[in-house]
Amino acid sequence: MTDLHITPAREADLPAAARVLAEAFRDDPVMAAILPGGRRIERLTTLFTALLRGAAFETGSVDLARRSDGDEILGVAAWQGPGAASLPWRQLPGYLSALGVAGIVRAAALSSRLARHRPRSPHWYLAQIGVSPAARGLGVGGALLRSRLETLDVTRTTAYLESSTPDNRRLYGRLGFEEIAPIPGIRGASPMAMLRPPAPARHAVPARAV
Repeated sequence: MTDLHITPAREADLPAAARVLAEAFRDDPVMAAILPGGRRIERLTTLFTALLRGAAFETGSVDLARRSDGDEILGVAAWQGPGAASLPWRQLPGYLSALGVAGIVRAAALSSRLARHRPRSPHWYLAQIGVSPAARGLGVGGALLRSRLETLDVTRTTAYLESSTPDNRRLYGRLGFEEIAPIPGIRGASPMAMLRPPAPARHAVPARAV
């Protein structure tokens, strides 16, 4: 794994972070369900900029991974804090620009479906995580996750996410996430709800790269 430096984003970092997520989610089946068609990277960047500026930046944390000796963003993990809205509507202009009216209807329906599976008890929600194509295979995603999960273990806080691919589920499973239930009814995708209770001190998140 490359030598990484993980820090919370500043507001000025959000457009570049959104671009990293857009590249990472270019072929994601859940995103394809709400954002079909052309100009995909441009529209995804606009969408992720709005999403990051909403619940994650305001209520949780947008964590960025960089090389210790550089400024380029290699990976992004957007965490929403307890009680955050799943789709913060104050970012409506950004959603409209990315999705159009029909896309917003699809996004709202998807958000509602996903929200029904979220825990009722307080938790941190991993809304998005992505790694730039040039940094894949370097352990960036695992490092981003460990950084936040170590904090959640200290504060005895549960983490929750939806995983849309088997490869991602294997990574999450190694970090203590448990499969709760598949989320049905999403065209072209079969996301899995996954929950991670805070780890006991003797089972802390390992330092080894994934």
